[in-house]
Amino acid sequence: MPLDVVQLLSDLVRIPSVNPMGRDVSGAEYMEYAMTEKLAAVFQEMGLPYFMQEVAPLRTNIVARLEGDPAAGVTVFEAHQDTVPVEGMTISPWEPETRAGRVYGRGACDIKGGMACMLTALARLAEERPAGMPTVVMACTVNEEYGYAGATAMARGWASGDAPAMPALPNAVIVAEPTLLDVVVAHKGVARWCCHTQGKAAHSSMPHLGDNAFYRMARVLAAIERYAKDVAPTLGDHPLVGGPTLSVGVIQGGISVNTVPDQCTIEIDRRVIPGEDARQAYQQVVDFIAQETAGDPLVIHDPPYIASNGLDIGRNADLASRLGEVARAQGGGGRNIGVPYGTDAPAFDEIGAPTVVFGPGSIDQAHTCDEWVEIDQLHKATEIYYQFGKMGWPSSPAPA
Repeated sequence: MPLDVVQLLSDLVRIPSVNPMGRDVSGAEYMEYAMTEKLAAVFQEMGLPYFMQEVAPLRTNIVARLEGDPAAGVTVFEAHQDTVPVEGMTISPWEPETRAGRVYGRGACDIKGGMACMLTALARLAEERPAGMPTVVMACTVNEEYGYAGATAMARGWASGDAPAMPALPNAVIVAEPTLLDVVVAHKGVARWCCHTQGKAAHSSMPHLGDNAFYRMARVLAAIERYAKDVAPTLGDHPLVGGPTLSVGVIQGGISVNTVPDQCTIEIDRRVIPGEDARQAYQQVVDFIAQETAGDPLVIHDPPYIASNGLDIGRNADLASRLGEVARAQGGGGRNIGVPYGTDAPAFDEIGAPTVVFGPGSIDQAHTCDEWVEIDQLHKATEIYYQFGKMGWPSSPAPA
């Protein structure tokens, strides 16, 4: 079943699959269930068997398998189904528009564009069945934008040998993200968690009768600023991704201006470089805050809701070299690069499957108010995925 990548991308953009990002929200646009249903229909039209893995209510991984030459191994194309929220967008998020050589809409760049390219390449491989083609698996995961839960669950299933779509580890995994057709061989990981301060409510006309949780949080924030300025720069530097960072992106608390707040919550983002352990980095920050706030018992840290290590070239060098050659032959950059953001890739790398990140579009357009991807990038990426997908990958995955 031949597919047109621009039309397919438009169809995917029309299907909302917003990640709630930990918020208590509801509505038809949230979660990935509608996208999963669409993908199942696409795989049915291709005549491919597919397999489901429920990760959470309304959130299901889906994997399709195109059988190839057993001697050629298994190549995985992986893309996540979710998008970030749409608040603040200046274009209609679910009404894709094609103009000026671009496709606009939420997810057009991150990462429904890459997904459409992979699906289009897979459909061509399924129709042509090139001689010597490896088995090609299309893996579509949930909850990438807020925790990598889908990729983590999928990788654990593959490592156990119990997954029907993947009885043994794949020889190569290509994770779709907007890389401008360069090959990402290194990126940062992340630990994210909530920190709470407690206090005692009182009327604002008598604040001395209360205990202001905001003031306590101010001391926590000052400690975090000191860590970011004085400690993080001493923790090493990776040649492709730079050094670790620490920031606070969300703060919440209080009920009214005339009430002394008895609680405050922040969300902390600690980026780790390849070689750092995300959970150890979390604990280091927690210990530093405790030191700086004299062990205040009313400062409480939740366990990380995300703890993902970074990606490094390691076992992935040969795969990156081969994919780079294919990309350059089809007009892509094909350079080995590092990026500061995170992806699903470490979940597969950590179980011993050679993994790189590659796809159409620029991260500069991801998550933006008028998200778009260049059509030229879509066509080139589709051809690169196809050419790589048909050739096989001879190396065996390293032990996990």
